[in-house]
Amino acid sequence: MRKAEIKRKTKETDIELALDLDGGAREIDTGIGFFDHMLNSFAVHGGFGLTLTCKGDLEVDGHHTVEDCGIALGQALARCLGDKAGVARFGEAYVPMDEALGFCALDISGRPYLVLDAPMPQPMCGTYDTCLTVEFMRALAVNAGLTLHLKAVYGDNAHHITEALFKALARALKQAVRQTGGGVLSAKGVL
Repeated sequence: MRKAEIKRKTKETDIELALDLDGGAREIDTGIGFFDHMLNSFAVHGGFGLTLTCKGDLEVDGHHTVEDCGIALGQALARCLGDKAGVARFGEAYVPMDEALGFCALDISGRPYLVLDAPMPQPMCGTYDTCLTVEFMRALAVNAGLTLHLKAVYGDNAHHITEALFKALARALKQAVRQTGGGVLSAKGVL
């Protein structure tokens, strides 16, 4: 089974999420339009089914919503992959978005780590604070057990930079979760 459902409720957010690594419906509503656009792009370019609703404390700001969605998506990904047997494990992708170029390399290693090098020239994309991209990616990496490297190679527009990073993440993850039919791809025998 490469599907998982997560329900996460705190005093700050109430999230219901379903992830299917092999495709399916895509319906996303977090209350932050630009973030919905990024998550939809992630699902489309990864070939994933993703339904997600989040009611967050947006009267404060978007931080809890974005971070908690990263936590829930990471938990769902970890459940989908189980012991990680039979997946390619590694993935990488460059994605151009107009003047911007984003890069992602990742390892489904079970050793969470994030390196994100992506200065944002503008602080906001709609109601999305661009500094939240690192919060989302960190929460995703930690909860999914990913070693995740993301870089904005260049770019002048925060919308394009962020979208290139989300699409590069999706394409790299699509490679890494590809079924190979083998065992766990590790000299140790476990991840």
